[in-house]
This record gives sequence, C-alpha cells and structure tokens, in this order.
Amino acid sequence: MGDFDWNDHNRQQVLQGRQILERTSASLARSNQIAIETEHTGHEVINELEVQRESLLRSQRRLEDANNDLSRSGAIIRAMKRNVLYNKLILIMIIVMEVVILAGMITLKFL
Repeated sequence: MGDFDWNDHNRQQVLQGRQILERTSASLARSNQIAIETEHTGHEVINELEVQRESLLRSQRRLEDANNDLSRSGAIIRAMKRNVLYNKLILIMIIVMEVVILAGMITLKFL
C-alpha cells in the first residue's frame, strides 16, 4: 500500500469533477438556449394570436353590421309586401265600384 500516489488520485478526482462540471455547464447552456428560443417562439405566437384576434373582432363587427342591414331589409320588404297588398285591395275596390256604377248607368239608360 505504500505505492499508492495520493496526488495522482486527487488529481484524477479533480479532473473527473471538472469534466462533470463542464458537461453540466454545457447542458445548462443548451437548456438556457432552448428556453430563450422557446420564449422567442412564445412571443411570436402571442403576437400572431393578437393579430388574429383583431381580425376576428373586425369580422364579427362586419357580420353584426350585415345582420343589422339584413334585419332592416327584411322590415322594408315586409312593408313593401303589405303596401302591395293594400294597393291590390284598393284597385279591386275601385274596379268593383266602376262595375257597380256601370251597371247602374246601364240600368238607368234602359229603364
């Protein structure tokens, strides 16, 4: 046991510890780089989602406006149909009155 070199043994342990430390440092550096890239990607995704949100909100406002326009158009069409019906009824009443007047005039003329 007298041949055992403690300096060499300590040197080996220090070198092994240093190699482990260097590997750990490299692993931490890679992990840090991945975290930075992930954060950057997250920021890009958030920005893109904000753009898409604004686009969706604009589309929603346009659809609401179109829906309001369609509602007003429907009301106008219903009013026009009602007016057409009233005009037909008035026209029928005028025709019936003309027929009655014509029948009355014929009756008076031949009596």
